[in-house]
Amino acid sequence: MSKTDNKKKKDKEKDTLNTKEAVKEEEVLEETKEKANTAEETGEGGNNPLEAELEKKTEEMEKLKDQLMRNMAEYDNYRKRTSRERMELEPEITAKTVTEFLTVADNLERALTVECADENFKKGVEMIYQSFMETLGKLGVEQIPSDGEFNPSLHQAVQQVPAQDGQESGMIASTFQKGYKLGDRILRFAMVAVVA
Repeated sequence: MSKTDNKKKKDKEKDTLNTKEAVKEEEVLEETKEKANTAEETGEGGNNPLEAELEKKTEEMEKLKDQLMRNMAEYDNYRKRTSRERMELEPEITAKTVTEFLTVADNLERALTVECADENFKKGVEMIYQSFMETLGKLGVEQIPSDGEFNPSLHQAVQQVPAQDGQESGMIASTFQKGYKLGDRILRFAMVAVVA
């Protein structure tokens, strides 16, 4: 006989033994229930040790079931809480990350204002800038308008300039640094000069 045949034979014997044990346990349980029922019918249930054992096991099972249900509820609450916390943190993480990249946008803008002899090089920098700004737009980042009337909740006045012909007081004269926002959150205020 080969090793595989021996193993199959042993596995089959184990399965048979397990089945026999399971049947035997069922029979014992049935007998216990029958004895308990008989004891109840005859009024002998007060001192029957099998009935007491069955009652004790039933109580243990109920306690374990209750504990399992509590653990499941606790896990479900934990899962919901962490999901909610992650959703609340996502805008903060995005805002912090995008804020770090705003200096790149500033440097690209400065590069575009410098005179360049090679038009293809300047066009390449311009394409990179446009691509970068499109990516920021996909993330929900918007540029704060820095023309028109001064708004202290969007702009930071760093200089006041005297009014010239046709300029009204409180209007933005020039922009030193562009501002950006992500939804309602201000990432960086626009630095502007205001007409006095």
